[in-house]
Amino acid sequence: MITAATYPQQFGGREVVSAWTGVVRHLHITPRAFLPMESFDQLTLVAGKGIEGDRYMIGRESGFYSHKPEEGRQVTLFEIETLEALARDAKIQMLPEEHRRNVTVQGVPLNHLVGRRFWVGETLLEATRLSTPCRHIEEILGKAVFDPLINRSGLNCRILTGGIIRVGDAVREA
Repeated sequence: MITAATYPQQFGGREVVSAWTGVVRHLHITPRAFLPMESFDQLTLVAGKGIEGDRYMIGRESGFYSHKPEEGRQVTLFEIETLEALARDAKIQMLPEEHRRNVTVQGVPLNHLVGRRFWVGETLLEATRLSTPCRHIEEILGKAVFDPLINRSGLNCRILTGGIIRVGDAVREA
């Protein structure tokens, strides 16, 4: 398991250890709205555009919310801990491909990252806003997930430095 001590940083001449470091557990995209999310071992993120092959890649949008283009939605993240909480607290089984976000992470405090920059593997992201749950996911899944996902539906990000991200990559503060 990756630990915070793996990534020391310099701050005011002192070495400071990050408060958190997480890991990428699952990667998913789909080329069009309503199609199932496909699992990948790696994805290519393009700075300022999105993920190669994904429905929300800027300039090729074909997702459910494409009529509402948003630069800050180039890649979306979701906490695996939310899937565990749904099973435990709401008795709802949800698979990583079912939340319809691109990157499932473990050990990353997504709700606290809005407005901040962080690394996912070799890519630098900037968190723009929390994702909001939508009824569209309930329609696709046939599961009552809207209410349990309020305030824990993931994170929307802008891609500042593109590159390849892989399952197992570290997620750490910038």
